Amino acid sequence: MTARRKAAGIVALGVAPFALTGLLAPPALAHGTLTDPVSRVSACFAEGPENPKSAACKAAVMAGGTQALYDWNGLLISNAAGKHRDLIPDGKLCSAADEKFKGLDLPRADWPASPVKAGKHTFEYRATAPHGGSFELYITKPGYDPTKPLAWSDLETKPFAEVTDPALVNGSYVFEGTIPERAGKQLIYTVWQRSPSDSPEAFYACSDVVFGDGSAGTGGTGDGDEQKEEPEAEKPKPDTGGEAPASTPSAPSENAIIEGAEKSSIEHNGHGDDDANTVSKADPTAPAAEPAADPEQGNAPQPNAAGQEDALADTGGSSSSTYLAVGGAAVLAAGAAVLFASQRRRAVKPTGRQDG
Repeated sequence: MTARRKAAGIVALGVAPFALTGLLAPPALAHGTLTDPVSRVSACFAEGPENPKSAACKAAVMAGGTQALYDWNGLLISNAAGKHRDLIPDGKLCSAADEKFKGLDLPRADWPASPVKAGKHTFEYRATAPHGGSFELYITKPGYDPTKPLAWSDLETKPFAEVTDPALVNGSYVFEGTIPERAGKQLIYTVWQRSPSDSPEAFYACSDVVFGDGSAGTGGTGDGDEQKEEPEAEKPKPDTGGEAPASTPSAPSENAIIEGAEKSSIEHNGHGDDDANTVSKADPTAPAAEPAADPEQGNAPQPNAAGQEDALADTGGSSSSTYLAVGGAAVLAAGAAVLFASQRRRAVKPTGRQDG
């Protein structure tokens, strides 16, 4: 074997451990947004980034472009570490001070709003890449004016709902909270802070809501300014500053999420974790769940008895990552064996005759 061939063999074999290390390293990703009540960014994404239906979503696209909507599950600050009020200035809460999402900060009374009532509510937070962490939900104070830029002082100082590591059901974190009494148009501000041991990353969402039977297009002040019921034909159109009344928003469908992921600019299109293949914290020896054949029927892990998300979700990995690592190791080992055998054959020079 020549010195050059020996060097090539050593390099080839030496690459294998580094390649295997890359295969074993799980992605550190987490993405998502509140979908019940629907956040502004997910409502506009559900309408269609290229041709949104509501006036508010059209204005958001005009201000910031369509990419923000395709990146609906990536409204974040990577190094937040709980310093939300220090990092996000007044007037930029809905965009988390990210220029790409600036269209979400537009002060308007006609943002699509979800009807809600005071009292217990089941919240849903769509997690395309789940991780451990804590949720805090704040609501605007009575007198909130949606036609003015949202400031921290518009929100109650303390969250009305807090939860750590809620259950993950069909791809969404699900948890309970008690919504305070309000009237008319209000806003719920959600902060999802990942576990300190995992990442300083935090996600943010603005969800427009409307209380009572008032129009979703009016800016409710909480001062008892509701109008008496009138015959449908005689009802005046709500004043939204020249814009059409707000519509009731919808969360994006699974098909829309899958199709829109192709145009996402965030890592792995915001789908770094294979949510269908996970191991339960309650039973680490339990086999991974089989992937669902139809995304519409749910391709996410089910919560365990303790109501925790999946163990591998804490690091962004999944059992599919394990399969990939094992498969990659096998391929590398086979390649090394072939290379070794090839070098041995070349080292033995043929004589062209048999020994007598």
